[in-house]
Amino acid sequence: MKRNFLLVMTLVVVFIIMLSGCGKTAPQEGNSGGSPENITLNGSTTVFPIAQKAAEVFMNKYPDINISVRGTGSGNGIAALINGICDIADASRPMKQSEIDKAKTNGIDPVENIIAKDAIAIVVNLDNPISEISHAQLKKIYTGEITNWKELGGPDMKIVPITRDSSSGTFEIFEEKVLGKGVEMVSTAVVQGSNQAIKTTVEKTKGAIGYIGLGYVDSSVKVLKYDGVVPSKETVLSGEYEISRPLFMYTDGEPQGAVKKFIDFVMSPEGQTIVEQVGYIAVKPTK
Repeated sequence: MKRNFLLVMTLVVVFIIMLSGCGKTAPQEGNSGGSPENITLNGSTTVFPIAQKAAEVFMNKYPDINISVRGTGSGNGIAALINGICDIADASRPMKQSEIDKAKTNGIDPVENIIAKDAIAIVVNLDNPISEISHAQLKKIYTGEITNWKELGGPDMKIVPITRDSSSGTFEIFEEKVLGKGVEMVSTAVVQGSNQAIKTTVEKTKGAIGYIGLGYVDSSVKVLKYDGVVPSKETVLSGEYEISRPLFMYTDGEPQGAVKKFIDFVMSPEGQTIVEQVGYIAVKPTK
């Protein structure tokens, strides 16, 4: 009787295990069927449109991988990677040697992934009749030597230079390629925290001039020729347009796991098509 009871109990336990196995969801492509994986991106507002759109499409493909994207500026994103609080740092400038050294001190090994190219477009209000500007003129505006549009053949109207904050990679590229290292920007320049904020300010301020990533250009502002060249995919790739730069996603070491899946997706033909759809320039074939 005792043996029969034990046999029945064993069969019940086996049956319960089989039932519990039937209720488990099959593992999805993103991981081995465990808890959802999370990827955090932080950094450049220039890279933000690429990262945001790519994340949306990627999460539809891999519903077990969650991605959060923040646009706080290249310097802040790089600092987050250095401090181990994000998985991917979006940057519109290369990491500085001092940042790489600090990262390595913290046990972080930054690896750059160039995911797109960009041009920094010089933009003015739609009512401004000026259509082009030279390097010398732009530098004089941002150093305070030229203060009225009439000095450039435009209307008698005060120039309002709009700039990015110092944590911005776009600011650093503009400083390097337009002002020159160590040249002080005019103290009256209005500081904004993102590409979108600069575009909105220029749109609403008749005398304003600003600079934004190519992906933010639309019909709300006028793009100026710079030294006679219009910023475009063709002029960036040919080297004609001088205020251009690569865009980066930095990881801690070579990408692995879910992070690798995402970086691989961004570099795939589908991901590079997204790069071009949001207004930037692909670095890999889109077909």
